Amino acid sequence: AAMSRKRLQQLVDSLGRSAKHFNKSEVECLIKLFDTLVAESSNRFAAVGFDRNMFRDTLYSAFGMTDDMITDRVFRTFDRDNDSCISVVEWVEGLSVFLRGTLEERMKYCFEVYDLNGDGYISREEMFQMLKNSLLKQPSEEDPDEGIKDLVDIDYDHDGKLSFMDFEKAVRDENLLLEAFGPCLPDIK
Repeated sequence: AAMSRKRLQQLVDSLGRSAKHFNKSEVECLIKLFDTLVAESSNRFAAVGFDRNMFRDTLYSAFGMTDDMITDRVFRTFDRDNDSCISVVEWVEGLSVFLRGTLEERMKYCFEVYDLNGDGYISREEMFQMLKNSLLKQPSEEDPDEGIKDLVDIDYDHDGKLSFMDFEKAVRDENLLLEAFGPCLPDIK
């Protein structure tokens, strides 16, 4: 069931404010895209939004993201209220940062993706898991242990884990470190 004009307009207005990197016509397009994708899905959640599989399929078809571990983390980052379903608001606000976020917003987003247990730090175990995962996808000569030793250098307070401040300082010094633990942003700029 498509939403009423009035409801759409309200949504466009409020998201036009909260998803500040999109203008209103872009917001409207994203809402309609969301509705279309949800309508095509025969999923039982479809009334409310995307479940994990739909989201994964969308990330794959729109942005070529294939890594299940990463797409699962991106799902959790978009799913602000942790109800295992991405609502239209979470979708548009999430995409605002995902596609157009400032460096600051993208750093927060990447950090959240990599902080697997949500404790506010990227521990050595989390680094190892993410690196092992992304190195398995593109086999390279590099050993995950070596990669971790390099990353420990950005643990400025030497507590064996990366705080957001450590991560932020490292990324500001070297932007390439933004996706150090795996590709969680789209390639398009």
